[in-house]
Amino acid sequence: MAQKASIPKGTRDFLPAEVAKRNYVTDVIRTQFERYGFLPIQTPAMEKSTTLKGKYGEEGDRMMFNILNSGEKVKKADVNALQDNALAQFTSSISEKALRYDLTVPFARFVAQHQNEISFPFKRYQIQSVWRADRPQRGRFQEFTQCDADVVGAVSPLLEAECMQLFDDVFDGLALKDATIRINHRGILAGIAHYLDAPDRIVDFTVALDKLDKIGPDGVFNELRNKGFDDVALNRLSPLFELSGNVMAQLDQLEEILASQPEALAGIAHLRKTLDFVNPFKVSQLAFDITLARGLHYYTGIIFEVAPPKSVAMGSIGAGGRYDNLTAVFGLKDVHGLGISFGLDRLCIVLEDLNLFPASLTKAVDIVVLHFGDEYIQELMSHITRWRAKGVRVFTYPTTHKLKKQMQFANHSNALWALFYGEEEQKEKTISLKNMIDGTTVKISIHKINASFFIT
Repeated sequence: MAQKASIPKGTRDFLPAEVAKRNYVTDVIRTQFERYGFLPIQTPAMEKSTTLKGKYGEEGDRMMFNILNSGEKVKKADVNALQDNALAQFTSSISEKALRYDLTVPFARFVAQHQNEISFPFKRYQIQSVWRADRPQRGRFQEFTQCDADVVGAVSPLLEAECMQLFDDVFDGLALKDATIRINHRGILAGIAHYLDAPDRIVDFTVALDKLDKIGPDGVFNELRNKGFDDVALNRLSPLFELSGNVMAQLDQLEEILASQPEALAGIAHLRKTLDFVNPFKVSQLAFDITLARGLHYYTGIIFEVAPPKSVAMGSIGAGGRYDNLTAVFGLKDVHGLGISFGLDRLCIVLEDLNLFPASLTKAVDIVVLHFGDEYIQELMSHITRWRAKGVRVFTYPTTHKLKKQMQFANHSNALWALFYGEEEQKEKTISLKNMIDGTTVKISIHKINASFFIT
């Protein structure tokens, strides 16, 4: 019985038209990365488990794709651990590698491993796939592509400002308007936790706070009560939900509320210095978001998250922040890091929903040369070679199928021109060109046709 063709859940095949759109987006992102001085690198699809584990929290470890050992190493499996229900211990005994969960931790490993081969500050960009055992849904896949830009070896609010400007320049290049760049600072969150007399419970606090837009202040208060926060703490928290005005105005209000918290004041001051470097945005909006608390396991300073236009139902399309201590786990201390990431798959969905992809992306070739016999194609080859050298995309139909079938192919290819060269054209030393959009046909001397004629 023939095997049913299928792929694992959460993964996708991409048809030519979809790949063209993805290439368009990555080309825009790559161009902007390079304009800001970022250099390309690549890292392996799989890393040692010890490189990845423990860097993303318990949830990240659960969603990591582990790669089973092979050959003789299988015999070293700790069967006793399985019998004792020590699943983590058993997993580590049968798996020494895992598919990368993101690009940031592998980059930290890369910097530590190649520290003598790169110059600091080092700016790198990376456009590669990552894997997470997440529940597949719209905009969330088990294999997806991240487009990251990071700089290590320097601390400056100028770098944070450039990250924010880079978000905006990419969206400008994609004609995507009204995305919102949300910012916060880990120091502010830590200051709030101290303000609530719960410095050791920052994770509980931020997890509840992150749900503010979904469950409202009352829902956040109830969740915090369930986690042991008393009414005194909740009364202190209440004014933080009432911040208003632009970013600077909200920082002013926050500064008054947290005047006794030095860590929060330092975070606020850093945000102010960062914004001093930011030129006015062209297409994006800027917002301070006190609920933003992503990546607490390795972010240490400013935090970014980008929401798409409100007309599109989609999660964040970009994110990032400062992670000053990440390379230390690989033995390289005092190397500060900052990075941002674009989610290619979500960006493509947003652009599709908003009809922002250029119509020209559907045109994979400029000309389909119809086949009336090998001798005619042979006579055309020098011209076809010359056209291709000038940038014309030419598909030469390989066999002498019926003309109807060849024309159907030309139409399906979205080519602008179908080229006829048969017995009549050979005698006249011409080619016939049919415009596949309006149906008109022209005859042109084969020696006078210029490659620029085909490119529109």
